[in-house]
Amino acid sequence: MNEYKRFVQRIGLVGISNLLISLSGLIFIPIITKNFSVADYGIWAQVNTTIALIPNIANFGLPYTMVRFLSAETNKSNIKESFYSMLAVVFASSLLISLMLFVFKTPIANSLFEGNMNVLYIVAITSFFACMNLMLISFFRTFQQIKRYSLFLILQSYIGVILSSYLALNGHSIETVVMGLLVGYLAVFIIMVLMIGGYLGFAIPKFKNLKEELEFAMPTIPNNISSWVVDSSDKYVIGIFLGSAAVGYYSPSYALGSILLMFLSPFALLLPAVLPKYFEAGDLNQVNRFLKYSMKYFLIITIPAAVGLSLLSKSLLMIISTPEIALNGYLITPFVCLGAVFMGIYGITNNILILEKKTKILGKIWILVGVLNVIFNIIAVPYIGIIGASLVTLICYIIAFLITGYHSRKYLELPFEYKSLIKTIISAAIMGIFVWIMNPSGIINVLITILLAVAIYFGVLFLIKGIKKEEFNFFKK
Repeated sequence: MNEYKRFVQRIGLVGISNLLISLSGLIFIPIITKNFSVADYGIWAQVNTTIALIPNIANFGLPYTMVRFLSAETNKSNIKESFYSMLAVVFASSLLISLMLFVFKTPIANSLFEGNMNVLYIVAITSFFACMNLMLISFFRTFQQIKRYSLFLILQSYIGVILSSYLALNGHSIETVVMGLLVGYLAVFIIMVLMIGGYLGFAIPKFKNLKEELEFAMPTIPNNISSWVVDSSDKYVIGIFLGSAAVGYYSPSYALGSILLMFLSPFALLLPAVLPKYFEAGDLNQVNRFLKYSMKYFLIITIPAAVGLSLLSKSLLMIISTPEIALNGYLITPFVCLGAVFMGIYGITNNILILEKKTKILGKIWILVGVLNVIFNIIAVPYIGIIGASLVTLICYIIAFLITGYHSRKYLELPFEYKSLIKTIISAAIMGIFVWIMNPSGIINVLITILLAVAIYFGVLFLIKGIKKEEFNFFKK
């Protein structure tokens, strides 16, 4: 029970951290949408989309490789050698990609940032530090230093948001506001370098194990890039076909629905670090138990959240953005919410293939899904508009889960408790009827409706024994 208790406590810590990070993005939406044009907000969305893309390419899948290869390592010399070898590769690739942004600055700036060169320069520099920070933060994840991991994620997000908010509220230009992001990444980079360097010391890498590490990592690159393609490339397609204003309508609704992915983050972070120990020892029952509990509680939280966010989408967007954005974008949220649920199911199930070191299968799945996403978006966006982009995202997440589930079941039973799932859906449906009847408007009425809806959902779930009393008491402790 102590193992589960530690696991749940870490899940809670990372969950709270991701909640705070998600809220930081939502907090900034009303500030930027009410102080800039919809087109400028579209540029801001493209900035964040680009900064999210580049680490998926430049890091070669090495942050995750570090977790898989070093989480059970105790020899400090081996840790130092592998860590600095991987960091050196990421440094070189990140620098090269940032330089390429400068070389091809004109077409990139025209396509993504309405020709704003200053924004492109800032994005190029910020992207370099985003790549390096992902590697450094992964060091704390690898050795399950979850408090430090969570702290640095929060700092990286909030330093940038607070500074960007200050600049936006004081009437500075969009490129100056984007500088706030750079400061956040740079500050956290300096702190982590000093902390890790103080612990490990500094060393020149000899790349002893790099070949084996890259053989594991390289197949995950298509996975990472294609995952980004499915999650974010729709903004590029919308920008190209419909312009920055359409991206501005789309992004707040997409951000609202994507909040559900924060519930996946703790499981995606901790399961790869926890499961290998039991898997290597041949304790598959323990592996399956962790996966089933993770899936059950992920769905218990995200299914009602998806229902609630979908029904409250227009009301919430009226509060955090402008009426223009809310009326043009509120139908996006339900598709994104449902897509996030399927992405979460995939994110827990894929641990089976990762444990079996079948990362090539995951790479092929995401290459397929990424290609389909681009093709479907190019077809759908010009005819259906931004709703078409959100529908394509949902379809691609469903495809990714179905193919992953098909391959995973060859090695382990899929981690579903079907009775619990049915009870969760019933409870969420009853809660959804209440929210639909209430149809609140205004921040006070929305908050009251949310609180009552949560009480109704968990009340029904408890009555029909979707969650048992002993489980409730365990989480309370």
